[in-house]
Amino acid sequence: MSTKPTPATDRPAAPLPGRLTAAAALTALEGLALAGLGIYLLFVGVAGDADSAQQAETGGLTMIALAALPLAAARGLRLGRRWSRGPALITQLMALPVAWTLYSTGGAMTVAAAALAAAAVAVVVLLVNPTATEALGIGEAPQQ
Repeated sequence: MSTKPTPATDRPAAPLPGRLTAAAALTALEGLALAGLGIYLLFVGVAGDADSAQQAETGGLTMIALAALPLAAARGLRLGRRWSRGPALITQLMALPVAWTLYSTGGAMTVAAAALAAAAVAVVVLLVNPTATEALGIGEAPQQ
């Protein structure tokens, strides 16, 4: 990473802490999982294997559109952008009820629910950590 000043803050760009990199990686993984599910649903809809091809295709397009938020947030986190923390936290807060619903269905979905909940809680903890907030420039005193 370069040490020239960033245009948004005019302070030298420092290496990102590992916690922020880990949060970006987990958020990107969630986004990729959503995109993968969307592509799968589109394929099922086009192949005609679904009960309702239109419903599968609409669900697939919705999943792909929803994947844009965590993927954009992950990119922003990786680049150390201040704005990216909000969308990343919102993504995690939306993932927790989904994990609960998966858990409530039981069976094999219990493992998916546990993985999703663990990832969501881990990202929240990583993003509210003082090291991460400082690296993103959140909560700093205004510079004179």
